[in-house]
Amino acid sequence: MAEFLDLESQDGVRMPWNVIPGTKQDAQNAVVPISAVYTPIKHFPSMPVLNYSPLRCRTCRSVLNPFCIVDFAAKIWICPFCFQRNHFPPHYSSISDDSLPAELFPQYTTVEYNSDAAVGPTYNNPSVPPVFLFVVDTCVIEEEIGFLRSALAQAVELLPENSLVGLITFGTFVHVHELGFGAVPKTYVFKGSKDLTKDQLLEQMSFFAKKPRPAVGVVAGARDGLSPESISRFLVPASECEFTINSVLEELQKDPWAVPADQRAARCTSTALSIAAGLLGACVPGSAARIMAFIGGPATEGPAPIVSKQLSEPIRSHKDLDKDSVPHYHKCVKFYDGLSKQLVHQGHVLDLFACALDQVGIAELKTAVERTGGLVVLAESFGHSVFKDSLKRIFQSGDYDLGLSSNGIFEINCSKDLKVQGIIGPCASLEKKGPLCSDVTIGQGGTSAWKMCGLDKSTSLCLFFDVVRKETPDATIQSTSNQFYFQFLTYYQNNGGQMRLRVTTLSRRWVAGPESIQDLIAGFDQEAAAIVMARQVSFKMETEAEFDPIRWLDKALINLCSRFGEFQKDTPSSFSLSPRLSIFPQFMFHLRRSQFVQVFNNSPDETAYFRMILNRENVANSVVMLSFFMVQPLLSGVRLDIIMNQNIRHLLNCYELLMMMLI
Repeated sequence: MAEFLDLESQDGVRMPWNVIPGTKQDAQNAVVPISAVYTPIKHFPSMPVLNYSPLRCRTCRSVLNPFCIVDFAAKIWICPFCFQRNHFPPHYSSISDDSLPAELFPQYTTVEYNSDAAVGPTYNNPSVPPVFLFVVDTCVIEEEIGFLRSALAQAVELLPENSLVGLITFGTFVHVHELGFGAVPKTYVFKGSKDLTKDQLLEQMSFFAKKPRPAVGVVAGARDGLSPESISRFLVPASECEFTINSVLEELQKDPWAVPADQRAARCTSTALSIAAGLLGACVPGSAARIMAFIGGPATEGPAPIVSKQLSEPIRSHKDLDKDSVPHYHKCVKFYDGLSKQLVHQGHVLDLFACALDQVGIAELKTAVERTGGLVVLAESFGHSVFKDSLKRIFQSGDYDLGLSSNGIFEINCSKDLKVQGIIGPCASLEKKGPLCSDVTIGQGGTSAWKMCGLDKSTSLCLFFDVVRKETPDATIQSTSNQFYFQFLTYYQNNGGQMRLRVTTLSRRWVAGPESIQDLIAGFDQEAAAIVMARQVSFKMETEAEFDPIRWLDKALINLCSRFGEFQKDTPSSFSLSPRLSIFPQFMFHLRRSQFVQVFNNSPDETAYFRMILNRENVANSVVMLSFFMVQPLLSGVRLDIIMNQNIRHLLNCYELLMMMLI
């Protein structure tokens, strides 16, 4: 396991198969998908940052890397992905075997470029500072209002001085606070049950009172139709509005509208989030903006309520979802799916802080939060330490900061015998079709480029690949060209406002044929494999009707053990697995019992929360979550591997009986 940790510490990548099956049939027989868990902006103290633009292949647009073949005499480099011969530009004229640029050093398989030329004008927008728009629920009790007021005041103090701040509060109505008008409190009030278009919002908030609306074109920011003065009414620098926003927070009160004893509060969450997205889309499109929603209960008003106001109607449960007896669920999911597309198009992030004893609608909001790369916190109260510490950590600076970044674009390039099936993780497809796209899609598939509106130092993506080679190559080909190449490119804006391009290039050996089993076992990372299977089964449970996760996991484990285990027919006690695979059956056994698969005693909100965390964390953190269900007492003096082998034999006996029943 140590060698896999070393690879991760160099490139931020964990792969289940570090020796890859070389043909399509071998890949299918391997059971665990050809995949990788990649942390795009993982912190590496020794990673070089290059202050010049990257050198790209003129055919496939891959970046110069240590695996390129270089002809120093002819000043030519050969791309390992498409084998195109490329000439070095004049400023590389001094290149030689003793004078290499950093991107060709064998140990620098991950480098980062810091220059305007590296990312181009499409992604470079340094003029707009980070934006934080607080969306606050006031349909909570006075005690919760006090906790929330205190937490927000502390957050305002921790904001970067150059950041822009906005405030929206909502209950029965939505209140957009004009923080730029410091003389007296001033708000624009919108009816919570009414869904507003972007044009209606701009008109009613008097954006064109002094500057006429453009006759044609889309209204988007100061360069496209809005005056800076009108934008600064609602989004104000943190250094200038601290007194104003603290005054508003001090006067923050519970929603004044009376709630009948047999009804829930009229909470228009969807309307407030729609107005927030429209406001940011009009004022600061393409900027590093975050909508931070603080929600204290279920939405009952607006275009996407999750439950009616009547207390006689219970909030949907997993059983209701299975029976499809959910009158509001599908409408909510459709609404937030549309909101997620709007936010992705604008490049903005939705963070969710759900603090209530009841469900608040995380299951419906999951698409909007996950596709924008937002953070999610689930707690019982705004006074709970989980909420307060999490909010403080977001704005914390120094060695322990999250490294919040924005405006990310992630691209993949790989060898011609591989195709990209998709990604499971916090990203959204950019619909970039091409020869790299597989016909089989998993997660966000059918593309080789994805948008990552928000990401941090621990954000991890699970990438799935398909081997397209159908025939086993002869021994000569295997000995001369037995490498698959991968290149991951991440464009992003760091928390200092600089645009960066990080390039990670990997090489993995492939093997084919029946004699390749031992090579595959030697390169098997069982921790990464367990997390890949966990993400895949969670995704299938959400997207496939009538999917049986327990049967799917059992069948996968039985196939894997029959493929790579050693045993004598009709003698279960003879079964043994290589130490490289010995823990994997336990991972699968406990995955079956985990909160990612089992929904008993969990609400839909809790299940959605657990899966969102799983889909964004790296292998080490995900294994900790999975290992929560693997705690077992160890007898003094008994070796762990003996207990594991006994458990494995017991599991295989159970699985044999299971398969007999299935047959």
